[in-house]
Amino acid sequence: MICNGHGEDFIALRVLEAVHRRHPQLPLEVMPLVGQGRAFADAVRAGWLQRIGPTATLPSGGFSNQSLRGLLRDLRAGLPLLSWGQWRLVQRRAHQGRFLVAVGDLLPLLMAWASGAGFGFIGTPKSDYTWRSGPGRNLSDRYHRLKGSEWDPWEWILMRSKRCQWVAMRDQLTARGLRRHRVAAQAPGNPMMDGLQRKTIPKALERCRRVLVLCGSRMPEAQANFDRLLKAIGLVQSAVPMGFLVAAGAEPSPEGFRRSLEQQGFRRSLPPSDQLNAESCWVKGPCMLLIGRSCFDSWSGWSEVGLATAGTATEQLVGLGIPALSLPGPGPQFKASFARRQSRLLGGSVEPCSSPIALATALERLLADADLRRRLGQIGQRRMGASGGSDRLAKLILDHLH
Repeated sequence: MICNGHGEDFIALRVLEAVHRRHPQLPLEVMPLVGQGRAFADAVRAGWLQRIGPTATLPSGGFSNQSLRGLLRDLRAGLPLLSWGQWRLVQRRAHQGRFLVAVGDLLPLLMAWASGAGFGFIGTPKSDYTWRSGPGRNLSDRYHRLKGSEWDPWEWILMRSKRCQWVAMRDQLTARGLRRHRVAAQAPGNPMMDGLQRKTIPKALERCRRVLVLCGSRMPEAQANFDRLLKAIGLVQSAVPMGFLVAAGAEPSPEGFRRSLEQQGFRRSLPPSDQLNAESCWVKGPCMLLIGRSCFDSWSGWSEVGLATAGTATEQLVGLGIPALSLPGPGPQFKASFARRQSRLLGGSVEPCSSPIALATALERLLADADLRRRLGQIGQRRMGASGGSDRLAKLILDHLH
């Protein structure tokens, strides 16, 4: 499996887990093209998955396609040499008779196609909902409308290859758009929603309004995102206790969180319950802020609203029926253009805000209006789709191999 992004790593892992459950003896390998592939660490330690290929953490965080400056920085950091090493390894695996699955967009698709091997393609980042939602006045929207698909003609050609055994898209709308261009695309389900569900609120949080905070995990952007979100949290006016649940990954570090919180006047406290699995607890007035590592699966199911500067995790949150507010910054990932695109993809269930004070005001409005939260949540659920996609994709892979 070849994947080119942190969100793509998560999707690849879900599918690989489903394949392993169905066929435990099948040798499985994954090659992350971007970053270190940390999402696969537990599976590699367990011994059922092998992570292969050269890896590197690039300055753009894998978003060199969003700016010329990011691309130039990646080129100076060794992107050509990294890609060449990955390409040579894909070629060797193809010559050994491996079946390849590309997860992402053009780069893994091109690698799989050029290898000469049979392959499948899971197209994750593009959806026709993006250009079919909203005003559609800019040049990009007109271009997509003209060709009738978010995917481009050179990608259609690769997907129509005789060696491409199947193509899976994230939603039926996008799959229909590709079928009009003679690509036999299907939409077996969205692996991003597998394993997530709304959960019973623990007693320690019953008295609080519960807001999930997602600042991303790519440094130094994640720390800057958290600082801006924290400034907005400090502006929220509330007569009832507020619980802000910061679901963090490996970064930012505990020290980075501590500096930011102390600068904003928060003081350290004991978590209200050990069952929350919080790394630390901070309080200021009616606000309690919990920081937890790898807590997204449980904390997302407790929340009412999200504050987000993340990609995949934000989509998962609204897929649970929980609306979110975003606060774009200088990037390289979560810029204003990315936030607008994400909002359109998710039908407005994520609302970009222009400043910390605008976000604080929007949060107060959203918490006060249960009907609005429900309507936006229903839109997010429709756009993301139901769970079960990983298992259906695993069946697709195994049926082909058999």
